[in-house]
Amino acid sequence: MAQKKKVRLSDIAEKLKISTVTVSKALSNKEGVGDELRDQIKQIAEKMGYQTKKTSSAASKNGTTGNIGILIPSRFFSPNVSYYWHIFNTLSSELLTRGYYSIMELLSDDDENKCSLPRMIQDKKIDGLIILGQTSDLYLETLNKTYSNFILFDFYSAKLSFDSVSNDNYFCSYMVTNYVISQGHKKIRFVGNFGATTSISDRFMGFQKAMLENHLICSPEEILNDRDEHGSLIKIQLPPEENMPTAFVCNCDETAVNLINALEEKGFKVPQDISVTGFDNYLPQKKTPVELTTVYIKPEDSTKIAAELIINKITEQAYIKGRHLVSGSLIIRDSVKKLSF
Repeated sequence: MAQKKKVRLSDIAEKLKISTVTVSKALSNKEGVGDELRDQIKQIAEKMGYQTKKTSSAASKNGTTGNIGILIPSRFFSPNVSYYWHIFNTLSSELLTRGYYSIMELLSDDDENKCSLPRMIQDKKIDGLIILGQTSDLYLETLNKTYSNFILFDFYSAKLSFDSVSNDNYFCSYMVTNYVISQGHKKIRFVGNFGATTSISDRFMGFQKAMLENHLICSPEEILNDRDEHGSLIKIQLPPEENMPTAFVCNCDETAVNLINALEEKGFKVPQDISVTGFDNYLPQKKTPVELTTVYIKPEDSTKIAAELIINKITEQAYIKGRHLVSGSLIIRDSVKKLSF
């Protein structure tokens, strides 16, 4: 017999043509919903077989907030395009289906350097914290001394053993580089600052593995930097024309777009003259003259793991500690030209 599908808050909201937030407030007995609508929501939820989360009742009994904080270093929150804004929205929706609201706070470089606690922790507004984006080990170590209910998202600490959820950057980069090589490219360079984030360093190592297995040169000195050591994007400096490769493997889609623009300024066309790949499959505002071959890791896959991980941690339920990896798939488009062998 097929297993019955679990009813989510969004299913109830769709049934009543109202927002998921309204449904969550009604079922959590929070302010902001009229009595008549609240009763209607509860009746529909019961008919549909919705199971009230234990965490919600626990929150009301134990005086907890029912909020999860999401802390994002401000340098990763670009006003033009931000992959983390997309992740934040997906993560907030996932937490909401589990009975928790999200509070976002940006971590400034100054607060990170001073190791200042997030305001939402200082004001006791949250039950747990998800840190989204590479943060210094010093900051994490200082935070852990006073507040331990946090997990890392989209990065990990190589020195400290904190619970984390991140993409399988190593294998996915290995996969896309192997594809580029399979299209006849032998002179390939990686674009991304190796020391800026664990994601970029793992993506370079995956690139390097594919290159070495195919007996191709992959010197770290030939990496093109796309950002500084703090993670802020910088102008990409292209190699001299006589040293130009036939393909670039970029650490993310945004960098791929910036590279394509830099190449076009020098008169190169993608993919006619040079091939380019990205990573993330996320370009909501920036357009490219060619559809980008990239890696797609479904955000819902990682946010579900992160939501379950932080909730189990703060409610003291059993969970698997350490690093949790989420893999993805290769999306082949038009930005890689097949060369003659």
